[in-house]
Amino acid sequence: MSSTTCPRCGAPAVAGQEYCLECGLRLPVRRLGSAPGEERSLRRPLLGLFVVAVAGALAAVGLTWEGDSGEAVITATGGSLTVTAPPEAIARFAGWPRDREGWTIVLASIPKANGGRDSALARAQQSRSRGLPRVGVLDSGTIASLHPGYWVVFTGVYDSEAEATSHLLRARAVVRTASTREMAG
Repeated sequence: MSSTTCPRCGAPAVAGQEYCLECGLRLPVRRLGSAPGEERSLRRPLLGLFVVAVAGALAAVGLTWEGDSGEAVITATGGSLTVTAPPEAIARFAGWPRDREGWTIVLASIPKANGGRDSALARAQQSRSRGLPRVGVLDSGTIASLHPGYWVVFTGVYDSEAEATSHLLRARAVVRTASTREMAG
């Protein structure tokens, strides 16, 4: 333990002591690394931690590396697939009137891929059997205000948002996530 002296009165002080015990002067505090050897004493542990961190990162990459498996990764982006429903399925449900702009209540939006049409028809049938009127299924790519690539299950054709909203509570009793949507273009 090293000792110093008070710069005002010269009284002895122990290293790390904040105030002089004789005159009360706040003693200058040495900062970490300011004494010879303190800086070097921190370099080794910090370098050791850095080496351990780099080794751990390399080990994690090595353990999870799958290499070149030769399999291509296929990513699907955007686009629209046109699928024609059988006539009997279309006849069972309402369709959106041609060239009609208005509002409806969307019950579900189901992606077209992987049998989406069958799921949409099943949802429409279920909604109709639970008492919703004028239930239909449409291709979202045919309506400009909808995002293409989905089968949209809807109920009702309304002239205004207010009219569609007035029927929303009934639709939400059947499908909790039902929402109004403008059908334009």
